[in-house]
Amino acid sequence: MTAARNALIVLAIAAAVAFLPGGWPAAAFFGTLLSLIMFGGLAWFVARLYADHRLDLFGIGDRNRTLLYGAVAVVVLTLTASNRLFATGIGTMLWFVLIGGAVFAIFTVWRAWRAYA
Repeated sequence: MTAARNALIVLAIAAAVAFLPGGWPAAAFFGTLLSLIMFGGLAWFVARLYADHRLDLFGIGDRNRTLLYGAVAVVVLTLTASNRLFATGIGTMLWFVLIGGAVFAIFTVWRAWRAYA
């Protein structure tokens, strides 16, 4: 019963977006608002994670910490540029190379951290 009622609610919202004046701009606004809330929560989570593990980060050494921060920066920039990179074949290959290299760098730092932990 609740699944059918939820389906009707979703259908009513979709009909309101499609047929009421100003439905598309309102839907875009709420989509943007949800994205901001999600990224804000993610930023808060990363800040908490950093605060909780600050000593671990300083304990891995300058080289590994630089490698870790660089890999995170590459992941963030690559994910930001995903639409442009996926527009071409070479860009798609570059996307996978960048993400793969960053994951390998993070794994290398993790392996070095585990060796001394």
